[in-house]
Amino acid sequence: MATTFRRAMDALYLLCVVVGCVALVLISAIIPWAVFTRYVLNSAASWPEPLAVLLTIVLTFIGAAAAYRLNLHMNVSYFADQLPARFRGLLDLVVQLLMALIAVFMIVWGERLVEVTWHNTIGDFPFLSVGVTYLPIPVGGVCLLLFIIERIFLGAPSDPIARHGETAPFD
Repeated sequence: MATTFRRAMDALYLLCVVVGCVALVLISAIIPWAVFTRYVLNSAASWPEPLAVLLTIVLTFIGAAAAYRLNLHMNVSYFADQLPARFRGLLDLVVQLLMALIAVFMIVWGERLVEVTWHNTIGDFPFLSVGVTYLPIPVGGVCLLLFIIERIFLGAPSDPIARHGETAPFD
């Protein structure tokens, strides 16, 4: 059961990484296009900025869950590192439970935000529901909560990408 759950979390992690990377690449292509149309063609396109904002929402919430899984997010651990090992373990559990609370908040209130805005549309994209644009919030919350559950019950995971034959830099 634990191996199956770990493999499922590896797959979910890889999906989050791919979604985040695709969003980042698209943002990196859209912004120069917006600058080109505005300053070279002297006719600014209306769609690049709102699309970049929507992709930033995807990158932020889905990418953050992936970063949290491998502890790649920003953190200050100086004081925690000064504690004895048994207190560090307890502190880590408290941190995981607090993060789980944040994930549940994202799921519950993100879902409510999606529900409330589902029938609204975006001016530049009338075919797109505002609720759809907020879906990364509860989806990211679910991913984050699953990664937290994995960390609490199975421990910190190793990088699944590095395990599949890629070498880490500076080896």
